[in-house]
Formats: sequence, structure tokens, C-alpha cells
Amino acid sequence: MSKDLSPEADWNALYIDGEWTSGQSDATLTDENPSTREVFTEVPAATEADVNTAYEAAAAAQSDWKDQPPARRQAVIHQFLHVLQESSEEIMKLLENEVGGSRIMGETSIQIASDHASEAATLPRRMKGEHVDSNVPGKENLVQQGPKGVVTVISPWNFPLNLSMRAVAPAIAAGNAVVLKPSSNSPITGGLLFGKLFEQTELPAGVINVVTGRGSEIGDRVAGHPESDVVAFTGSTEVGQHVSGIAGENLAIPAMELGGNNAHIVTADADLNRAIDGGTFGSFVHQGQVCISINRHIVHEDIYDEYVERLVDRAESLPVGSAHDEDTIVGPIIDESQRDEMLGYIEKTVDAGATLETGGETVALEGIDDSLVVAPTVLSGVTNDMAAACNEHFGPIAPVIPFSDIDKAVEIANDTKYGLSGSVHAGDLAVGKTIAERMETGNVHINDQPINDEAHVPFSGTGASGVGTYNSDAFLHEITETKWISIQHEAREYPF
Repeated sequence: MSKDLSPEADWNALYIDGEWTSGQSDATLTDENPSTREVFTEVPAATEADVNTAYEAAAAAQSDWKDQPPARRQAVIHQFLHVLQESSEEIMKLLENEVGGSRIMGETSIQIASDHASEAATLPRRMKGEHVDSNVPGKENLVQQGPKGVVTVISPWNFPLNLSMRAVAPAIAAGNAVVLKPSSNSPITGGLLFGKLFEQTELPAGVINVVTGRGSEIGDRVAGHPESDVVAFTGSTEVGQHVSGIAGENLAIPAMELGGNNAHIVTADADLNRAIDGGTFGSFVHQGQVCISINRHIVHEDIYDEYVERLVDRAESLPVGSAHDEDTIVGPIIDESQRDEMLGYIEKTVDAGATLETGGETVALEGIDDSLVVAPTVLSGVTNDMAAACNEHFGPIAPVIPFSDIDKAVEIANDTKYGLSGSVHAGDLAVGKTIAERMETGNVHINDQPINDEAHVPFSGTGASGVGTYNSDAFLHEITETKWISIQHEAREYPF
């Protein structure tokens, strides 16, 4: 397969053991452009036999890759980072075509993916053991750190590039091999693209393998393959629970980032300009299709009406339309099922007594039947039990909930099974910090919004938002194992 990264390239091949192969079936998946509703390419629908071949290749390659010196593993990741950045324009065009990513979404994806690759390049030199004193006379204890083996990466469609990268690059840098299974909605930018990029480095064949296919057909085999030692999954809580259970049958380590219902708390003395800026970005970037986007705006009653009015103004000012228009901020939803689900949440919320301030409908695009673009939506008079607030709506929807005092704000924010991210705007930073500490979530950002990811800072969720931790030393711990070696230098006395 050529190194052409354009949407029009031939993407109809799996990447296994350093080779592009059609696999063991002629079946394919269509890749649809959410803006135009046109199929722009096809990719293979892998079989369980293809999955087995990928794991066999990974296991065989890893036995040698783990023994490579840190400098070589680091050099490969540096090569990959260079290729990634050199290809940034082509990759942004792919994101635009495959997932409806605006220019801002594409640039953000490249920036975060580059950050993760840069951090991963430091990991080979950070894998260190230690010497531990023994209670036994004459014994020397050594603790070593080494790769787990084969890491399974199952990535989502919303930010496919960087959410694949944060698992793939560290896993390879630490001496593991990888089998990558991207979402059926983003088989290129979440999967096959990695094959083309790593192919331009000195990574040995078999260290990364990419299988595309329907989760209903190969998902269980990928998640539960006996050669898999770690399963890194990002997606919905319901699917994650299933994946984690299957992985657990093989005692594979689960690293799961799952759903979120993130709160944006705004106190009475907050800087309203900053709170609105953060609230607008946190709700509407990439159409709200972000696991750590704002799902609920929780605003003090003294500033509630002004907040709603100003948020409506901002929502109505955002350029809406095709992702192929460079001015677009709010583009298409990924597919009909996602669009219809979120529109259903809006309808149920209004039926329950909330007020639709703006949006709540699809936006027609010229020449396109059945548009996937949903207008930025603001709902007022919302309570925490309404459909758009109690569910992860995953769309450009901003339900605004009033509160009377700090205790009530915290109670509302925590009244969810999820605990992924959140944000607080407060004029008094001490109050903001107190609120953040009381919020039951893995990440909280004061005087900002919830969408933050820095590769050197641990990222995790609580409750139904997942298990395990991504980024930096935290994820390095997930993909490596420790080994205790003792040396008895002197003859030891035994009781018999």
C-alpha cells in the first residue's frame, strides 16, 4: 500500500506483521463522510482468524522488541513523531472527512497526539528498577520493571487520533507489541493511519498490528484474546463493562476510560466573561462529542438569567455547517443514531418542563439529504433528573441548572454515576478549590472548562467513568510489570 494519506487513497487492507493484507474475507466496511453523507472509501471487515494472526505476529515480535535498548525504542518514537507532524495537513483532512472534524478539532488532535508521542519517547529511559534491603541476612533484593507483553488498544471515533495515540505510543515505547482495533466509525484515523505512519519508521514488523471490523463480529475476540496482557479501551460505560469482563477472563489488565456527565459549576462571584468563554468551548467544541465535555452547566441563581442569556448569544453566534468549510465551529454529528438519540434527549427534557432557548433541531446543508448537523442548543429551567442532564448526551447541548448555595451545587454535580471531569468558576479561588475537592470526579479544572489532556499529567475517572489511569508514569505502570529477583550471597540457615 502506498504512503498516500488522502481520503481518496486505497485504505482497503489490514496491517499485520508489517504487511498490508486483504485478510481472510472479502467483506468490507463503508467509511462515510458525516458532512456530505457520501461513502469515500472502504476498509476490511476483519475476521476472527485475522485477529488471531495479528496477535500471533504481535507476540512473536514482542519477544525481540522488549530486548532492544532504550535508545532504539526512543528513536523509533521520535521518528514517528516527526512523520506525524510532517503529515499534519493530510491527517487533518482525514479527520475532516471521516469524523466531521473542524479545523480546530484537527489542530487540537495533532497537538495532543504530538504531546503523547513526545511523552512516550521519554518512557524507555524512565523504566527503572530498585534495590530493596532484605530481612534475611546475606540476601540482595532487586526489583525490575519490564513490558507486559501484548497491549490491546480499542479506540473510539470522537477523537480517534489522540485517543489511540495515548495508548499505542507508550505501549510500544515501553517494549510491548500492540494490536489496535479502531472504531468502525473511524477505522482510518483511529487505526490504519498508524500502520502507514509507523511504516515510515524503523519499528520492526509485527510490533504494531491494525485490524478493522465490526465490534459485533470481532470485538469479543480482540478483547478476550489469550495473547493479550493489557486491554486499553475508551468508549461508553456499557461497552466498557462488557470489554472489561471479557479481558478479565484472561486476567488481562483493564485500562478503561468510559462515559462522563461533567459539571461546569459557576458561583455568584465568578468572572462571568471567563465562565461563559469556558462554557461555550466546553459544550460546543467538536459538536460536544467529547467524553470530558460539559454535560451540565450548574449556575448560581443570582447570575442564572444573565448566564443563560449570554450563553444563548454565544451559541447562536457560532458558525455551523459542513466540516469542509474552514469557518465551521459546529459541524456534523458522527451518524444518525447519535443525532437521533441527542435530539430525543432534548425533546424529553422540554416535555419535562425545561425551556428550549435556542437550537434543538438539525441544520439543513445545501444538497445534503438528512443533515447530521445539530444547531448549538441551550436549555434553561433544567433539573438534574431531566434526560439531557442525567444522560451523557454527547452533543452540542448545554442544559443550565440553577443552584442556591455551594452545598446544593456540589450535590447536583455529584448526583450521577459518572466521575470523569469537571470545572468550577469562582471569584474566590479558595472556594473554587474547596468545591473542586468535593466533586467526585477524576479531574477538575478551576476557572477553566473540563476538556484538558496533558500527556505528563495522570488522567483517570471514578465510578462508572472507568478504571486504570492514562498518561505518564501512571500508564507506564499499567503496561509494565515488576519482577522480584533475590540473590542469597551467604549460606542461609533454615529451620529444618
